[in-house]
Amino acid sequence: MSKTPSIIIVGASRDRSKFGNKAVRAYLSKGWTVFPVNPNCEEVEGLRCYRSPEEIGGNPEYAALYVPPSIGIRLLASLAKAGVKTVYVNPGAESDELVAEAKRLGMKPVLACSIRAIDVNPELL
Repeated sequence: MSKTPSIIIVGASRDRSKFGNKAVRAYLSKGWTVFPVNPNCEEVEGLRCYRSPEEIGGNPEYAALYVPPSIGIRLLASLAKAGVKTVYVNPGAESDELVAEAKRLGMKPVLACSIRAIDVNPELL
């Protein structure tokens, strides 16, 4: 039996029109284990929302960034420490420095929409 894939959604939101919320719903709909991260939320879509990646156990292998590059780059080390191997750098979250730092930390940065990566159209959410 294979392990359920898991993902950290950095910048998760309670606002269902925001991509940080759409990502949570998209990954849940595909059966993933989802860890929302936003220090300003208690819960997103019925899931506990973590203040930072350090609070998450279970070694999630993926992360998706829905925050500005200046915030994302500060969280990369804690994502790597949490066990993340692949980080989706969504449109608006990218910078050359962030990509370089993710690589330096041993993660694979993927510059793409993390929702479309699992064959979900975000406009339909």
